[in-house]
Amino acid sequence: MSRDFVKLPAMRQEIISAVRALSDSDYQQRVWIDRIYPHADFFDDFTLNVNTLHDDTTVLDDPAAALGRTLADDAEVEAMQCLAGRLDEILDTVGREADDIAFLQSPLWSGVVTAAQEALRLLDR
Repeated sequence: MSRDFVKLPAMRQEIISAVRALSDSDYQQRVWIDRIYPHADFFDDFTLNVNTLHDDTTVLDDPAAALGRTLADDAEVEAMQCLAGRLDEILDTVGREADDIAFLQSPLWSGVVTAAQEALRLLDR
């Protein structure tokens, strides 16, 4: 299935934006920790991106169910399953209410970033 034929392309863009934020360590430090925003009325943090992927789009709750709606093929589904696993692991280990800095300092964080980079590579093809 082509990315052009997903049923919810705007929601797909929300997913890509959240995955992009999770894939970029420099962005995370600058925006989430140092709070240097690109323009007024901007906000972003780890929780916002997790909520986008879990609550708003539900793509991480069941990536296979998103096939055809927001994900275009099995490779994207597998990449999002991997990202979901990494995020669940760090949320369970660090604690869901922890500050962003606690997540970024966790030894598990590099696995989240790597999984997000792979997912983004596929989503951006």
